[in-house]
Amino acid sequence: MSYFLRETTGVTLIELLVVMVIVSILAAGVMPLSQMAVRRSKEITLRENLRKIRKALDEYKALSDEGKISSQAFSSGYPKNLEVLVNGVDLLGPVPFKKKFLRRIPKDPMTEDGKWGLRSYFDQPGSDTWGGEDVYDVYTTSDKKALDGSYYKDW
Repeated sequence: MSYFLRETTGVTLIELLVVMVIVSILAAGVMPLSQMAVRRSKEITLRENLRKIRKALDEYKALSDEGKISSQAFSSGYPKNLEVLVNGVDLLGPVPFKKKFLRRIPKDPMTEDGKWGLRSYFDQPGSDTWGGEDVYDVYTTSDKKALDGSYYKDW
C-alpha cells in the first residue's frame, strides 16, 4: 500500500517539452508585435524631427523676409546649411541679438548614419540631389515604406 502513496519529485521530459512548446508559441506571437512597436516608435520620432527642423527653417525664412537677418541679393532667404540653425544668427535691429533656432540637429531615425537628405529652394521638385545654395527642406533618405503604405522619403 505504501507503494501507491509514494510522492515523486522532479519534472518529466514530456512535461518539460510541453512547457517549451507553449513558451515558444507565445514568443513567436510576441515578436511581430514588438517589432511593430519599434517601427511605430521610429515613425513617430521621424515625424517629430521633421516637424522641428521644418519649423526652424520656416522661422528663419520669416525673419529673413522681415529683414531681420542679413542676406545676399537674389537669395531665397533660407539658411545655407542646417548648422546655421544651431549656431544661430545675429538679428539686425536697434539691439543686437543672437537668435538660435535649434539646440541640436535631430538625427534621422530611419537611417544608420542619421543624416538627412537636403533640398534647396532652387532644386527641381522631387530631386534627390542637393544644389547646395540653401536648405529649403529636409527628408529621410530611407527608401522603405511606412506602416500606412507611403514612403518615408515622401513625408
